[in-house]
Amino acid sequence: MNEDFLAYLWKLQYFDKASLQTESGEPLSVLRTGMQNANAGPDFLDASLKIGEITWAGSVELHVKASDWHRHRHTTDKKYDQVILHVVWENDMPVLRTNGSEVPVLALQNRVSPALLQTYQQLKQSRLTIPCESFLPQISGLTKTAMLERVLLERLELKAERIRAMYYASGNNWEETAYAALLSGYGFKINQAGFEKLARQLPYKVLQKHRHQILQTEALLFGQAGFLTGNFSEDAYLEQLQKEFGYLTHKYNLPEPLQASDWNFLRLRPANFPTVRLAQLAALFTSQEHIFSFFLADHSIKDLEAFFVAKPSFYWENHYMPGRSGKIKVGAIGKSSINILLINIVAPLLVAYAHETGQLTLVEKALNLLEMLPPEKNQILTLYEALGFENKAASQSQGLLALSQNYCRPVRCLHCAIGNGILKRSKTAF
Repeated sequence: MNEDFLAYLWKLQYFDKASLQTESGEPLSVLRTGMQNANAGPDFLDASLKIGEITWAGSVELHVKASDWHRHRHTTDKKYDQVILHVVWENDMPVLRTNGSEVPVLALQNRVSPALLQTYQQLKQSRLTIPCESFLPQISGLTKTAMLERVLLERLELKAERIRAMYYASGNNWEETAYAALLSGYGFKINQAGFEKLARQLPYKVLQKHRHQILQTEALLFGQAGFLTGNFSEDAYLEQLQKEFGYLTHKYNLPEPLQASDWNFLRLRPANFPTVRLAQLAALFTSQEHIFSFFLADHSIKDLEAFFVAKPSFYWENHYMPGRSGKIKVGAIGKSSINILLINIVAPLLVAYAHETGQLTLVEKALNLLEMLPPEKNQILTLYEALGFENKAASQSQGLLALSQNYCRPVRCLHCAIGNGILKRSKTAF
């Protein structure tokens, strides 16, 4: 038993209310359960109850044991003087307000369906990746779809909040924000931190001034990323980049370049090396005048994909690191990587802008983009597919990933529509 489950029982009134009374024997009627409180203070605010002949308005506090009231020091906390009912699982002792008056108690231990309790414990104690998988045949497709739509929006909103933070850090400049978000995306988790640091140290406005010169664009990106240190006397192109970066560093008073420790190469294929991504970004920035305004405009999926297809300059066609050549040909970024960028950068960018400007139709545009993109594939998604969940578009993939990360893995069944559907079926009458 835990307070989370008690709050669930109280909020939905999933307990036997026949001849309901307090532990002192007074008749009890619940007129309003109150609003669950996520901040400091009692668990439910603005509740209304009838105890005996008197109607009370105030708060409701929940504990597994009544003695937790003392353990949490509520007896000396005036915020809890407004509590009109103490809902507990086990009533092991009376509790008092700061003025010495006793708080009425409702004990639920003998009022909850054993089937409901058993189902909850089975879900909570499950060691399966998807705790409710054996119960899923009981749940309607409508409930599953509704939950996936909800968590998709939650996931998109969280990504948008991260981009809004970039927007505020940029001094409310959307082009700089799109640039920072794009660099973050090109890090693809493994090198995300390095690319985000690079975006902070190398402003987009500086790159824009040199976007017509691939040499200067590469010098800025590779130099500030820390890849143009050392002796390149045997490599004429790198030596030229190094000299150009020295000039541009002085001109724009750029900070110290990143260090080797800022980048990860371990267990990455050469095509995914941060150096290859920098070469692809340099080609992108010299081929596109604006980033954000392009994403904001109406474009087809093909147009959006084409935006990212920029072939690196001649040097990087056969170099995957400065001074290192190989048989692997470095080309434009691949289609699967482009889809990841559209999912994780472009769609959230539209939602972030929608919230800042009130243009909420852009949220619909972002959702439509996700619906048009192909589904993602990984082991987690395969598990859900095997249990009958559809995964035919990126929107469904994102919903399933959100369901796994935020509900199934932390076993938050009480906050999930699917989990609620399962528990509701086991809420039998006494």
